[in-house]
Amino acid sequence: MLLLYHCENARSFRPLWTLEEMELTYRLELLPFPPRVHRRRYLEVNPLGTVPCFFDGSMRMTESAAICQYLVTRYGPTPLNVGLDETDYGRFLNWLHFGEATLTFPQTLVLRYGSLEPTERRVPQVVDDYTRWFLARLRGIEEALSDRPYLCAGRFTAADISVGYALMLAEILGLHTRFPASIARYWERLAARPGFARALGRQKTVDERAGFPSRTQAPVRPGS
Repeated sequence: MLLLYHCENARSFRPLWTLEEMELTYRLELLPFPPRVHRRRYLEVNPLGTVPCFFDGSMRMTESAAICQYLVTRYGPTPLNVGLDETDYGRFLNWLHFGEATLTFPQTLVLRYGSLEPTERRVPQVVDDYTRWFLARLRGIEEALSDRPYLCAGRFTAADISVGYALMLAEILGLHTRFPASIARYWERLAARPGFARALGRQKTVDERAGFPSRTQAPVRPGS
């Protein structure tokens, strides 16, 4: 049995989206955010207290992009994967991890110091600096999409899921209004996918959830 622990709109949305795109059978455990505060028993499942936490039987994973890679390779064949024999294999791996390491990291600081921390602990300078960092890193995507609709292999892949989640988070934070036109169109294509819609539908707001904004709510403006 595949089992995913997930908080609404958190990084765990990446494997959730992948599971829905692949139409795999899985169990979803929804948690309030952050689970290490609002669901202390979760530390017995994942000592880090973070999401995602993913199980395939007794095998446990906690890194969102790695879980996506695992699913498309272990449970393929699927067009979401790019094989070793394909020209864009290296490009695929690069974008798969770029979405988390380069695009999501600065946004977590924007989120924390712009809205999650108590008012007296918020740091507008951090929010401003890391907003600029994130927006500057979009140049790489803009270049990659200059002659193609998706990032690699001429089709939608798990790399687009990884980067797409970072764009989703940017929308939640209100940064999408500063997307270059090509990236805005790319994000519209990703958000229009039935698999994305199904993943959103599997999310349910948990009563005890605290702090993480919903995609359906008004976005949190950096520095507010």
